[in-house]
Amino acid sequence: MKIAVLGASGWIGSHILNEAKQRGHDVVALVRDPSKVQHSDIEIHTVDLLSKGTELVKAISGVDAVIASIGGRSLGNHQIVRHTALQLLTVLPEANVQRLLWVGGAGSLQVAPGISLVSTAEFPEEYKSEAIAQGEALEVFKQNTSTVDWTFVSPAAEIFPGETLSQYRVGAEQLIVDENGASRISVGDYAKAMIDELESHQHPRQQIGVAY
Repeated sequence: MKIAVLGASGWIGSHILNEAKQRGHDVVALVRDPSKVQHSDIEIHTVDLLSKGTELVKAISGVDAVIASIGGRSLGNHQIVRHTALQLLTVLPEANVQRLLWVGGAGSLQVAPGISLVSTAEFPEEYKSEAIAQGEALEVFKQNTSTVDWTFVSPAAEIFPGETLSQYRVGAEQLIVDENGASRISVGDYAKAMIDELESHQHPRQQIGVAY
């Protein structure tokens, strides 16, 4: 499968790129700064998400799916998250690409019926703006009438450095916790879950959560 990874030079995006490559997929890296991509044997395109989208259409032409790993923290612009969701829902059909997998946040997952993680008093203040932005992107996907077949893949409340450690679980919109009440997953296992979903295509047009 030919896959474009948007944000391939970031922490999560680079792990997703590596996982896809290890499984034999043809990977295209879409980044702001090509010098930050660690691989020299893949196709790389410079993409400005604040542009009108013409260069993005050209960059993803011929791919089977796009995996988007976008955050506003590095740019100090959390609005880019919602903007990118809207842009991809418009641009992907123009490029004849129908699959989109989105690196979501845990903040929009529910800890009780109607209560999201980000709305709880325990949610860290320093991550709140980013979590709210991801929640806004999720609403864009849910409310949009685009033909794009999307999946919003939320990690556990804590995503930490590390490779494959354990068998992860997949849930719906509810936060997954272990027997100790913790919600955790390594970035390596999150990347594995993302490519597993790409290959299995089990959760079209919905949010899922992955955790141990």
